[in-house]
Amino acid sequence: MNADRLVMSAPAKVNLLLKITGRRDDGYHYLATLMQKITLCDRIVLKKSSSGINLRCPDSSLPANSENLAYRAAVLFFDTMSTRLDGRPGADIDLYKSIPVAAGLGGGSSDAGTLLRGLDRLFNTNCSPEELIDLGRSLGADVPFFTVDWPVAWATGIGDILQPAEPLAGYVLVVVNPGFSVSTAWVYENLALTAGKKIFNLKDFQNGAPVSAPDCQFSRRSIGPDELFNDLESVTAGHYQEINALKQKLLNAGAVSALMSGSGPTVFGLFPENEKENAVACCKELKGKFTNTFVVHPRTS
Repeated sequence: MNADRLVMSAPAKVNLLLKITGRRDDGYHYLATLMQKITLCDRIVLKKSSSGINLRCPDSSLPANSENLAYRAAVLFFDTMSTRLDGRPGADIDLYKSIPVAAGLGGGSSDAGTLLRGLDRLFNTNCSPEELIDLGRSLGADVPFFTVDWPVAWATGIGDILQPAEPLAGYVLVVVNPGFSVSTAWVYENLALTAGKKIFNLKDFQNGAPVSAPDCQFSRRSIGPDELFNDLESVTAGHYQEINALKQKLLNAGAVSALMSGSGPTVFGLFPENEKENAVACCKELKGKFTNTFVVHPRTS
Protein backbone atom coordinates (compact mmCIF):
# COMPACT_ATOMS: atom_id res chain seq x y z
CA MET A 1 0.00 0.00 0.00
CA ASN A 2 1.24 3.46 -0.93
CA ALA A 3 1.19 5.55 2.25
CA ASP A 4 -1.08 8.08 0.54
CA ARG A 5 -3.24 5.71 -1.55
CA LEU A 6 -5.37 2.67 -0.83
CA VAL A 7 -7.50 0.41 -3.07
CA MET A 8 -10.29 -1.61 -1.45
CA SER A 9 -12.99 -4.03 -2.56
CA ALA A 10 -16.50 -3.37 -1.24
CA PRO A 11 -18.34 -6.71 -1.39
CA ALA A 12 -22.03 -7.28 -1.96
CA LYS A 13 -23.99 -9.47 0.45
CA VAL A 14 -26.92 -11.82 0.31
CA ASN A 15 -29.27 -12.55 3.19
CA LEU A 16 -29.36 -16.32 3.63
CA LEU A 17 -31.95 -15.98 6.37
CA LEU A 18 -33.99 -12.95 7.38
CA LYS A 19 -36.67 -12.94 10.06
CA ILE A 20 -38.50 -9.82 11.23
CA THR A 21 -38.90 -10.04 14.99
CA GLY A 22 -40.56 -6.76 15.97
CA ARG A 23 -40.93 -3.06 15.32
CA ARG A 24 -39.58 -0.06 17.21
CA ASP A 25 -41.54 3.11 17.90
CA ASP A 26 -39.27 5.04 15.51
CA GLY A 27 -40.27 2.80 12.58
CA TYR A 28 -37.15 0.64 12.47
CA HIS A 29 -37.73 -3.09 12.62
CA TYR A 30 -35.99 -5.63 14.79
CA LEU A 31 -34.65 -8.54 12.82
CA ALA A 32 -32.44 -11.58 12.88
CA THR A 33 -30.50 -12.19 9.70
CA LEU A 34 -27.58 -14.23 8.40
CA MET A 35 -25.59 -12.05 6.00
CA GLN A 36 -23.02 -13.57 3.65
CA LYS A 37 -20.50 -11.48 1.69
CA ILE A 38 -19.99 -12.59 -1.90
CA THR A 39 -17.31 -12.05 -4.55
CA LEU A 40 -19.32 -9.42 -6.46
CA CYS A 41 -17.65 -6.16 -5.42
CA ASP A 42 -17.44 -2.42 -5.99
CA ARG A 43 -13.94 -0.92 -6.03
CA ILE A 44 -12.89 2.10 -4.00
CA VAL A 45 -9.67 4.03 -4.59
CA LEU A 46 -8.70 6.38 -1.74
CA LYS A 47 -6.06 9.08 -1.84
CA LYS A 48 -5.06 11.58 0.80
CA SER A 49 -5.63 15.21 -0.07
CA SER A 50 -4.82 18.45 1.70
CA SER A 51 -8.45 19.23 2.49
CA GLY A 52 -12.03 18.49 1.52
CA ILE A 53 -13.82 15.38 0.27
CA ASN A 54 -13.87 14.82 -3.46
CA LEU A 55 -16.02 11.82 -4.44
CA ARG A 56 -16.16 10.64 -8.05
CA CYS A 57 -18.41 7.89 -9.44
CA PRO A 58 -16.99 7.68 -12.97
CA ASP A 59 -18.93 4.68 -14.27
CA SER A 60 -22.37 5.32 -12.75
CA SER A 61 -25.00 8.01 -12.39
CA LEU A 62 -24.77 8.02 -8.59
CA PRO A 63 -24.58 11.46 -6.96
CA ALA A 64 -21.14 12.52 -5.74
CA ASN A 65 -22.40 14.62 -2.83
CA SER A 66 -24.23 14.24 0.47
CA GLU A 67 -26.96 12.22 -1.27
CA ASN A 68 -24.40 9.42 -1.54
CA LEU A 69 -23.97 7.29 1.59
CA ALA A 70 -20.24 6.92 0.91
CA TYR A 71 -19.82 10.70 0.91
CA ARG A 72 -21.70 10.93 4.22
CA ALA A 73 -19.45 8.20 5.63
CA ALA A 74 -16.37 10.26 4.76
CA VAL A 75 -17.85 13.38 6.35
CA LEU A 76 -18.70 11.41 9.49
CA PHE A 77 -15.20 9.92 9.67
CA PHE A 78 -13.39 13.27 9.43
CA ASP A 79 -15.78 14.96 11.86
CA THR A 80 -15.52 12.16 14.43
CA MET A 81 -11.78 11.60 14.12
CA SER A 82 -10.75 15.26 14.05
CA THR A 83 -8.82 15.00 17.33
CA ARG A 84 -6.74 12.10 15.98
CA LEU A 85 -5.88 13.80 12.70
CA ASP A 86 -3.07 16.21 11.94
CA GLY A 87 -4.84 19.37 10.84
CA ARG A 88 -7.91 19.02 8.65
CA PRO A 89 -6.96 16.58 5.89
CA GLY A 90 -9.29 15.36 3.18
CA ALA A 91 -9.62 12.55 0.68
CA ASP A 92 -10.12 11.93 -3.02
CA ILE A 93 -12.45 8.97 -3.46
CA ASP A 94 -13.10 7.13 -6.72
CA LEU A 95 -16.03 4.70 -6.49
CA TYR A 96 -16.33 2.15 -9.29
CA LYS A 97 -19.70 0.38 -9.20
CA SER A 98 -20.36 -3.24 -10.10
CA ILE A 99 -23.10 -3.98 -7.54
CA PRO A 100 -26.59 -3.04 -8.80
CA VAL A 101 -28.20 -0.13 -6.96
CA ALA A 102 -31.28 -0.57 -4.71
CA ALA A 103 -31.08 -4.31 -5.30
CA GLY A 104 -31.07 -5.88 -1.83
CA LEU A 105 -27.34 -6.60 -2.12
CA GLY A 106 -26.11 -3.93 0.28
CA GLY A 107 -24.04 -2.03 -2.30
CA GLY A 108 -24.44 1.43 -0.78
CA SER A 109 -23.95 0.12 2.74
CA SER A 110 -20.86 -1.78 1.65
CA ASP A 111 -19.37 1.32 0.01
CA ALA A 112 -19.93 3.30 3.22
CA GLY A 113 -18.67 0.62 5.63
CA THR A 114 -15.66 -0.25 3.49
CA LEU A 115 -14.83 3.43 3.16
CA LEU A 116 -14.83 3.85 6.95
CA ARG A 117 -12.37 0.96 7.26
CA GLY A 118 -10.24 2.35 4.46
CA LEU A 119 -10.05 5.87 5.86
CA ASP A 120 -9.10 4.44 9.26
CA ARG A 121 -6.20 2.57 7.62
CA LEU A 122 -5.15 5.42 5.36
CA PHE A 123 -5.01 8.00 8.16
CA ASN A 124 -3.83 5.63 10.93
CA THR A 125 -6.60 6.63 13.31
CA ASN A 126 -6.52 3.17 14.96
CA CYS A 127 -10.27 2.80 15.39
CA SER A 128 -11.38 -0.23 17.34
CA PRO A 129 -13.90 -2.58 15.71
CA GLU A 130 -16.51 -1.23 18.12
CA GLU A 131 -15.81 2.35 17.04
CA LEU A 132 -16.19 1.48 13.38
CA ILE A 133 -19.43 -0.39 14.09
CA ASP A 134 -20.75 2.66 15.99
CA LEU A 135 -19.89 4.92 13.07
CA GLY A 136 -21.60 2.54 10.69
CA ARG A 137 -24.68 2.30 12.89
CA SER A 138 -25.29 6.03 12.57
CA LEU A 139 -25.33 5.72 8.76
CA GLY A 140 -27.68 2.76 8.33
CA ALA A 141 -28.68 -0.64 9.62
CA ASP A 142 -26.53 -2.70 7.21
CA VAL A 143 -23.41 -0.53 7.33
CA PRO A 144 -21.89 -2.05 10.52
CA PHE A 145 -21.59 -5.45 8.79
CA PHE A 146 -19.27 -3.93 6.21
CA THR A 147 -17.03 -2.28 8.80
CA VAL A 148 -15.92 -5.73 10.04
CA ASP A 149 -13.77 -8.13 8.05
CA TRP A 150 -15.84 -11.25 8.79
CA PRO A 151 -17.24 -12.93 5.68
CA VAL A 152 -20.50 -13.81 7.46
CA ALA A 153 -22.39 -12.34 10.40
CA TRP A 154 -25.48 -13.14 12.38
CA ALA A 155 -27.09 -9.74 12.88
CA THR A 156 -29.82 -8.82 15.33
CA GLY A 157 -31.23 -5.56 16.71
CA ILE A 158 -31.89 -3.46 13.61
CA GLY A 159 -29.07 -5.36 11.91
CA ASP A 160 -26.33 -3.65 13.90
CA ILE A 161 -25.63 -6.22 16.64
CA LEU A 162 -23.18 -8.65 15.07
CA GLN A 163 -21.76 -12.08 15.79
CA PRO A 164 -19.36 -13.91 13.45
CA ALA A 165 -20.87 -16.96 11.77
CA GLU A 166 -19.80 -19.85 9.53
CA PRO A 167 -19.62 -19.15 5.78
CA LEU A 168 -21.85 -20.90 3.31
CA ALA A 169 -20.00 -24.06 2.22
CA GLY A 170 -20.14 -26.23 -0.89
CA TYR A 171 -22.09 -23.92 -3.20
CA VAL A 172 -21.69 -21.29 -5.88
CA LEU A 173 -24.39 -18.69 -6.40
CA VAL A 174 -26.14 -17.35 -9.46
CA VAL A 175 -27.27 -13.82 -8.59
CA VAL A 176 -29.91 -12.20 -10.81
CA ASN A 177 -31.11 -8.62 -10.63
CA PRO A 178 -34.29 -8.16 -12.70
CA GLY A 179 -33.36 -4.62 -13.67
CA PHE A 180 -35.66 -2.49 -11.54
CA SER A 181 -35.11 -0.90 -8.14
CA VAL A 182 -37.06 -1.52 -4.97
CA SER A 183 -37.15 0.94 -2.10
CA THR A 184 -36.32 -0.67 1.22
CA ALA A 185 -38.54 1.93 2.92
CA TRP A 186 -41.45 0.90 0.69
CA VAL A 187 -41.00 -2.77 1.59
CA TYR A 188 -41.03 -2.07 5.32
CA GLU A 189 -44.00 0.27 5.01
CA ASN A 190 -45.95 -2.48 3.27
CA LEU A 191 -44.76 -5.01 5.83
CA ALA A 192 -47.16 -3.48 8.36
CA LEU A 193 -50.04 -3.71 5.88
CA THR A 194 -49.54 -7.44 5.31
CA ALA A 195 -48.59 -8.51 8.85
CA GLY A 196 -52.18 -9.49 9.56
CA LYS A 197 -51.84 -12.30 7.03
CA LYS A 198 -49.32 -13.92 9.41
CA ILE A 199 -46.71 -14.31 6.72
CA PHE A 200 -44.04 -12.90 9.00
CA ASN A 201 -42.30 -14.11 12.10
CA LEU A 202 -43.86 -11.39 14.28
CA LYS A 203 -45.23 -12.50 17.60
CA ASP A 204 -45.41 -8.98 19.06
CA PHE A 205 -45.44 -6.93 15.84
CA GLN A 206 -48.41 -4.75 16.71
CA ASN A 207 -47.15 -3.48 20.06
CA GLY A 208 -43.61 -2.99 18.83
CA ALA A 209 -41.98 -5.26 21.41
CA PRO A 210 -38.88 -7.07 20.14
CA VAL A 211 -39.11 -10.81 19.93
CA SER A 212 -36.14 -12.80 21.20
CA ALA A 213 -33.86 -13.58 18.25
CA PRO A 214 -33.29 -17.24 17.39
CA ASP A 215 -30.13 -18.79 18.75
CA CYS A 216 -27.11 -18.21 16.54
CA GLN A 217 -26.63 -21.85 15.62
CA PHE A 218 -24.76 -20.68 12.51
CA SER A 219 -21.80 -19.68 14.64
CA ARG A 220 -21.21 -23.43 14.90
CA ARG A 221 -22.20 -24.66 11.43
CA SER A 222 -23.00 -23.49 7.92
CA ILE A 223 -26.61 -22.94 6.93
CA GLY A 224 -28.17 -25.61 4.72
CA PRO A 225 -30.09 -24.91 1.48
CA ASP A 226 -33.40 -26.04 3.00
CA GLU A 227 -33.03 -23.42 5.76
CA LEU A 228 -32.95 -20.33 3.52
CA PHE A 229 -35.81 -17.97 4.38
CA ASN A 230 -36.76 -14.30 3.98
CA ASP A 231 -39.76 -12.69 5.67
CA LEU A 232 -39.63 -9.74 3.26
CA GLU A 233 -39.94 -11.86 0.14
CA SER A 234 -43.73 -12.11 0.31
CA VAL A 235 -44.04 -8.33 0.32
CA THR A 236 -41.79 -7.65 -2.67
CA ALA A 237 -42.77 -10.77 -4.64
CA GLY A 238 -46.42 -9.97 -4.01
CA HIS A 239 -45.95 -6.78 -6.02
CA TYR A 240 -43.37 -7.94 -8.57
CA GLN A 241 -44.20 -11.29 -10.17
CA GLU A 242 -40.72 -11.43 -11.75
CA ILE A 243 -39.23 -12.52 -8.42
CA ASN A 244 -41.06 -15.84 -8.17
CA ALA A 245 -40.54 -16.41 -11.90
CA LEU A 246 -36.77 -15.95 -11.50
CA LYS A 247 -36.67 -18.27 -8.50
CA GLN A 248 -38.38 -20.96 -10.55
CA LYS A 249 -35.96 -20.48 -13.45
CA LEU A 250 -33.03 -20.97 -11.07
CA LEU A 251 -34.55 -24.12 -9.59
CA ASN A 252 -35.32 -25.50 -13.04
CA ALA A 253 -31.67 -24.92 -14.00
CA GLY A 254 -30.37 -27.02 -11.12
CA ALA A 255 -30.31 -24.73 -8.08
CA VAL A 256 -31.03 -26.62 -4.87
CA SER A 257 -32.54 -23.50 -3.31
CA ALA A 258 -33.47 -19.98 -4.42
CA LEU A 259 -34.32 -16.87 -2.42
CA MET A 260 -34.73 -13.12 -2.69
CA SER A 261 -31.98 -11.17 -0.92
CA GLY A 262 -32.89 -8.45 1.59
CA SER A 263 -35.79 -6.29 0.48
CA GLY A 264 -35.16 -7.32 -3.13
CA PRO A 265 -35.56 -7.47 -5.97
CA THR A 266 -32.35 -9.49 -6.54
CA VAL A 267 -32.78 -13.26 -6.42
CA PHE A 268 -30.04 -15.86 -5.98
CA GLY A 269 -29.82 -19.61 -6.40
CA LEU A 270 -27.46 -22.08 -4.73
CA PHE A 271 -25.76 -24.56 -7.06
CA PRO A 272 -23.52 -27.36 -5.71
CA GLU A 273 -19.86 -26.62 -6.37
CA ASN A 274 -19.44 -29.91 -8.20
CA GLU A 275 -22.21 -28.83 -10.60
CA LYS A 276 -20.80 -25.39 -11.34
CA GLU A 277 -21.30 -25.94 -15.06
CA ASN A 278 -25.06 -25.77 -14.44
CA ALA A 279 -24.59 -22.42 -12.70
CA VAL A 280 -22.50 -21.08 -15.59
CA ALA A 281 -25.06 -22.24 -18.15
CA CYS A 282 -27.91 -20.74 -16.14
CA CYS A 283 -26.05 -17.44 -15.82
CA LYS A 284 -25.39 -17.33 -19.56
CA GLU A 285 -29.06 -17.94 -20.37
CA LEU A 286 -30.42 -15.39 -17.89
CA LYS A 287 -27.84 -12.77 -18.80
CA GLY A 288 -29.39 -12.52 -22.25
CA LYS A 289 -32.41 -10.85 -20.64
CA PHE A 290 -31.06 -9.64 -17.28
CA THR A 291 -27.72 -7.85 -17.70
CA ASN A 292 -26.89 -7.91 -14.01
CA THR A 293 -26.58 -11.68 -13.68
CA PHE A 294 -23.48 -13.13 -12.06
CA VAL A 295 -21.88 -16.40 -10.95
CA VAL A 296 -20.26 -15.65 -7.60
CA HIS A 297 -18.73 -17.45 -4.65
CA PRO A 298 -19.45 -16.93 -0.97
CA ARG A 299 -16.50 -15.19 0.66
CA THR A 300 -14.77 -17.28 3.28
CA SER A 301 -12.27 -14.71 4.58
